[in-house]
Amino acid sequence: MYSSTTHTNIIPSSSTITTINPNEPAALSIFADILAGLLNDLGHTCSELVILCIGSDRSTGDSLGPLVGSMLEDLHLQNAVILGTLSQPVHALNLKETRLSLEEKYNTAAVLAVDACLGQKHKIGCLEVGKGSLQPGAAVKKRIPPVGDIYITGIVNVGGFMELMVLQSTRLGVVIPLAQFIGRGIFLAVSMTGWLSQR
Repeated sequence: MYSSTTHTNIIPSSSTITTINPNEPAALSIFADILAGLLNDLGHTCSELVILCIGSDRSTGDSLGPLVGSMLEDLHLQNAVILGTLSQPVHALNLKETRLSLEEKYNTAAVLAVDACLGQKHKIGCLEVGKGSLQPGAAVKKRIPPVGDIYITGIVNVGGFMELMVLQSTRLGVVIPLAQFIGRGIFLAVSMTGWLSQR
């Protein structure tokens, strides 16, 4: 989980960070188009896609990533490796081990990192997508190396004060619809990505 109150926890490789409100008209197709474009840009350097869904099933706010991972499994997403689900979450305690596995087994893969974040009140329920890496755990003062070639962050609550308590008291009514939207968008984007659909 990272905080978007400032963008110091995102390491973008371009200046484009897109915020999407799932309640806006055509939001799902816009999100899928943007993500497919980012994925297609990596096709000439990567052989496969790993979707790294970061978070813990023990905190409502931080459960966004594992929820997305489980939803993608339920959708039977093809042409991608999914790491981080409700039954096997990827979080601060095992992320180092997961990174080693990525380096050993998937060293030519593109990594799409999905995580929850805290942000401004008017952005709660929105998501941000862009090219670059995330620094998981930064909002709760954990020093974890950056991960990902592309990131998706779901803004689940307000940042800036008592982040750990805010995460634990975040409403599932915000997290689950956002996870469903992100899961559907990833599913659509992967099906629209030429180098993945040819695998």
